[in-house]
Amino acid sequence: MLRQQRRPSLRALTLAVDPAARFIADETRRIVLADRQFRAGLADIERMREKTVLLATTRQLETVLALIELDGIAKCVLLFTPNLTPHLGEIIQDAAVDVVVCDEDGLGHPAIPPMRDYCKYYQLDLPIRTDEMDRSVDTEWVLFTSGTTGRPKMAVHTLASLTGPLDDGLAVTSGAMWSTFYDIRRYGGLTILFRALLGGGSMVLSSPSGTSLNAFLTRAGHCGVTHISGTPSHWRKVLMSSAVHAMDPRYIRMSGEIADQRILDLLKAAYPTADVAHAFASTEAGFAFDVRDGLAGFPASYVDNPTMKAEMRVINGTLWIRSARTASTYIGKSLPGADGFIDTGDLVERVTDRYYFRGRAEGVINVGGQKVFPEEVEAVLAMHPSVIAAQVYGRRNPITGAVAAANLVLRADAPALDNHFCSALSKLCRAHLAGWKIPISFQQVETIQLTVSGKIARHA
Repeated sequence: MLRQQRRPSLRALTLAVDPAARFIADETRRIVLADRQFRAGLADIERMREKTVLLATTRQLETVLALIELDGIAKCVLLFTPNLTPHLGEIIQDAAVDVVVCDEDGLGHPAIPPMRDYCKYYQLDLPIRTDEMDRSVDTEWVLFTSGTTGRPKMAVHTLASLTGPLDDGLAVTSGAMWSTFYDIRRYGGLTILFRALLGGGSMVLSSPSGTSLNAFLTRAGHCGVTHISGTPSHWRKVLMSSAVHAMDPRYIRMSGEIADQRILDLLKAAYPTADVAHAFASTEAGFAFDVRDGLAGFPASYVDNPTMKAEMRVINGTLWIRSARTASTYIGKSLPGADGFIDTGDLVERVTDRYYFRGRAEGVINVGGQKVFPEEVEAVLAMHPSVIAAQVYGRRNPITGAVAAANLVLRADAPALDNHFCSALSKLCRAHLAGWKIPISFQQVETIQLTVSGKIARHA
């Protein structure tokens, strides 16, 4: 006899709304939620009951099917991404992993064979009667931080913290077609997936790293994507693409990086009928707010406002957040914060009735003891009509220790990056920035490297 469930499982919540009309699709196939394929299970899934499971499938669609199967069965599920493979052995040890689940390709990593238990993931035709299984375990979900400053940390969430009420004012009817440039194994992608599954919508998964952006945009348009999210860097690449108008979304969201006024204006011009928003969310702090007034920054009224679903404070210029959507802890260490508030590490500055993001505390360039926030300089450079994207980084200097320099992606019709153009860029910076923040050199590049989370890669 089954134990009484403490909460509905992700499978039950997903299938509660018209599964016959909904699907999950990647670049190779589409699975309708009502089809038998969607009911595919994991071999010997009972071996995973109350166990800590590392989910290391290579394809996102298999990941979706596996995580739906595992919710309510496993004690803890770690959503592993391929870039973490160098840390695999440490992750298995630190998280006390019991079971590794992967698809037929596996991970090809020497840390796998010594595992106490190993399960192969299969897609179809397994005799698992999933609808009748006991799914009473309150599964925890472990998501990895971006790891831009070292080994990624492991943030522990629950289904409630990942799917709790949003204070974004976005009314979405069932039948919405969701998509994202994020991998769904990361916070930004997983929360969009859950909005699709639990809100009665379908989900178009992003393409694997290294595949054509044009192909993804065309696929999104063919599927009729209505709601789509990504970082500002993702969207700058979209605006450069010849397939920018292959899709016609109704809602566009940016998160993960500072959304400057230029990118907001450019997106609104490219998609005039879309609702363009930018949101603040992080793996640890969860979703905090969504801004849809077309302006950079966020209203000062959001801070110290007890009526907000996510409470916010600004302490010494840093944004702190407390809500039901924050992670409960890290594996192996405590979250930075106090009284339930999490220190996001994001620096903000109030200007009249609005707060503006200035950058990450750990990303500051020290120029002779003066601080330079790369994001602040990048936003100014993006004001120039010939600049599509900028990457500001620190370069060693024997006198000041470091100086700022910039890589630029320019429009196809931009003038040559000669002395005259560089002088114009320096003049633009002087009009908005202190002298030590002005880059000493500008270099044109074809593209700017992004991290696996879609953010600008910071390196010297």
